[in-house]
Amino acid sequence: MELKKFQRCSRVARGLEKADLVLKNAHIINVFTKEIIEGDIAIAEEMIAGIGEYAGEIEKDLKGQYVCPGFIDSHLHLESTLVTPSELIAVASRCGTTTFIVDPHESANVSGIAGIDYILQQTADVPANVYVMMPSCVPATSIDDNGCELTAGQMEPYLNNERILGLGEVMDYRSVVDGIPGMHRKLQLFDGKIKDGHAPFLDEMDLQAYVMAGITTDHECSEFEYAMQERRNGMTILIREGSAARNLEAIVKGIIRNQIDTEGFCFCTDDKHIEEIQAEGHIDFSVRKSIRLGLDPLSAIQMATIHPAKCYGLERMGAIAPGYQADLIVLSDLHTVKVEEVYYKGIRIEKNHTILPGKCPDELKNTVCLSKFTKDRLKIDISGECHIIQMEEGQITTRDQIMEFGDSSEFKSMGYQKIAVIERHKGTGKAGVGIVSGFGLTGGAIASSVGHDSHNIIVIGDNDEDMTIAVNELIRCQGGYTIAAHREVIETLALPIMGLMSDAGYENINVKLKKMIKKAHEMGVPGRIDPFITLSFMALPVIPEIRITPRGIYSVSKGIFY
Repeated sequence: MELKKFQRCSRVARGLEKADLVLKNAHIINVFTKEIIEGDIAIAEEMIAGIGEYAGEIEKDLKGQYVCPGFIDSHLHLESTLVTPSELIAVASRCGTTTFIVDPHESANVSGIAGIDYILQQTADVPANVYVMMPSCVPATSIDDNGCELTAGQMEPYLNNERILGLGEVMDYRSVVDGIPGMHRKLQLFDGKIKDGHAPFLDEMDLQAYVMAGITTDHECSEFEYAMQERRNGMTILIREGSAARNLEAIVKGIIRNQIDTEGFCFCTDDKHIEEIQAEGHIDFSVRKSIRLGLDPLSAIQMATIHPAKCYGLERMGAIAPGYQADLIVLSDLHTVKVEEVYYKGIRIEKNHTILPGKCPDELKNTVCLSKFTKDRLKIDISGECHIIQMEEGQITTRDQIMEFGDSSEFKSMGYQKIAVIERHKGTGKAGVGIVSGFGLTGGAIASSVGHDSHNIIVIGDNDEDMTIAVNELIRCQGGYTIAAHREVIETLALPIMGLMSDAGYENINVKLKKMIKKAHEMGVPGRIDPFITLSFMALPVIPEIRITPRGIYSVSKGIFY
C-alpha cells in the first residue's frame, strides 16, 4: 500500500478523520472466527479502514442488517453465459458476486490468443475483480479438432499480467501423469502460481501423480466420496452448481453428514446460462442452497469468500477486516441470503446498472467455416454391437450403453436419437455420427455451435432432414442455438461472437432462450435437463464415459474410438 493511502486510512482507523462512507449498526460476519459482530464499518480509499464506532462523510444506517464479504466465483467460463463478458458481470454482481476467476478456454479453442485478449479487454474496466486463468489445454486432447493451439511459448508473455493468476483447468490428465514434454513445459511455466485441475474419477495412483504435478484444485467432483479422495491428496474442491452439472447437493450433504471441515471447499458455477442466473442467482444461490441443506450459514459464507481468496492468493480480499478491499454484501436475512445491496471498492452497485459491451473484432464474428451441409453425412452403420451415449440427468457424465439393433430404424422406435458433431473451424469435412439415449427429443432437432471444448457444431434429432436444416441454419447465422421441426427452423438464438456469445443484449437473449428451452421440453427433453448446455458437453472427450467427436464415437475410459 502506498504511504499516503496508508496514512489516510490509519487516521480514519484511529478516529482522527472521517471515513468516506460508514455502514452503521451492522451485524458484521467475521469469516476468520465465524462470529457475528455488531458495529460500524468505516470505508476509506476503497478499503475497510476500521470496524467499531465511526463517523463518515456519508453514513448509512443498516439497522441491524448483516454484512458479509463479496462472493467469489472460483471457476467459470464467461462464454457459457451466452452474453458478452461485461454483461455477465453486471447481472452476477447484483447477486453479490464481486470477484470472478475466469478460464477463457472456450474463446481460446475457437480463436486462440485473440480470444483470450477479447476476454481480458472486455473485463478490464468493469465494477468487479475479474482474474483470468491461462487456458492449459487448447486443444483439450490430441484427438480434438478445434480452431487453435496454445503453446507454453504463447503463454509466456502473459506471466507478468497481474490479472493472470495461474494455469487454467488441466483436462488432459494423461499428458500430465505420463510427463509429456509439451504439458510439462506449461506446468513448469506456472510454478509458484495456482494450477487448476479437471480430474473426474481418476484412480488413486493416477490422482496422486496428477497432484504431484502441482495441480491443487478440481471442480469436476460429482460425488462426495471422490471429493474426499481428492481432499485427502491436498486438493481444494470447487463445488460446482451450474446449469447442466449440479454437484452441490451430493457434496454438501456429505460434508454435513460426516461433519467435515469446510476449509478446503469453495463454490463455482463453471457453466451457467444468464437466464438461470437471473432466475435463481449466482454464487448466492450456492450459499442459499447449502444453508437449506443444513450447512451452518457462516460456513457457507466462508466457502464463498475467504476460502477461495486464500486458495487463489487474493490478498486483502474475501473478508471484512482493516486493510481489506471494501467488497461487501448487505443481507436482510442470513438464512435466505437475501441480497439488499452490493458494494465494490466501497461504491454501491445500483440494481439496474448496465455495462455496455466493447467492440468485438470482426474476425471473431466469422468463425463458422463450413459450406452447405447435406443429410448424406448423417448416415450411420448400426449393424452388430452398437455403443450408445447414455445421458444422465443433472450431470454431464455419460454411460456407455451397448445395444444391438435389427435395422437402421429400430433405434428410433426405442426412443433414441442420432447425434453428430461437424468440424467447423478448418473445413476438414469431418463429421462423427452416433446414437444417444436419455435426451428424449422427438419430432425435430436441436443444434449448437457451443460444443465443449472444441466448439464444433453438435446436433441431435430424430430425423436427418431436421438435423440437416438445423446445421445449415447455424452456418447461415455464424453460430448459435437452433431448433428445427417439421422441416423448418422454429427458433434460433444467434451467437455470432466466436459462435459462443451474443452482443444483442441479455434481456433479448433471455426472452428467446426461455422460449427455446420451453420448446425443447415440449419436444420431449426431460425437465431436469438443460437441453443446450447438456448437449454441448456431449462432445467433450475428457469426461467419462463416452463422447461424440468429429472423428466418431470415443470411449474416454478406454481411450479408443469405436
